Amino acid sequence: MNTVTRMIPDSAAMEALGAQLASCAAGGLVVHLSGDLGAGKTTLVRGGLRGLGHAGAVRSPTYTLVEPYEFPDRQVYHLDLYRLGDPEELEWIGIRDLLDDSSLAFIEWPERGAGVLPPADLEVQIDYVENGRQVRLVGKSAAGERVMRQLDAMDN
Repeated sequence: MNTVTRMIPDSAAMEALGAQLASCAAGGLVVHLSGDLGAGKTTLVRGGLRGLGHAGAVRSPTYTLVEPYEFPDRQVYHLDLYRLGDPEELEWIGIRDLLDDSSLAFIEWPERGAGVLPPADLEVQIDYVENGRQVRLVGKSAAGERVMRQLDAMDN
């Protein structure tokens, strides 16, 4: 299991990390995003979407649960499960149909979908630190490990 920790000083750096992550996510990838309210999960997703070419607004889908974004080569889904009442609600939105081998899914508050959500390829933990945020990324599958190697190569 490959782990990378990055110190992120501000929202611009968080968006840049999101763009890097999305650029490395060829094919299907499930990204679980964890961290306190306001830690920067949606900011990271916004960076990923901007990096892929999305120019419109990016808001956390707290009330809608899922926001789809269509790109020429893939679908990207941003899920926010903060207000999910029961993991079984994910079946109602067709979670299994959304997350296929070619889609990229950013999932905030994944623990609320436990038992229904697919396992993460990449886990991202965002924590507050004195001078910004600490982001810990953990590859949990072959696809996640590939993303981790590519991110590591960008640092060197």
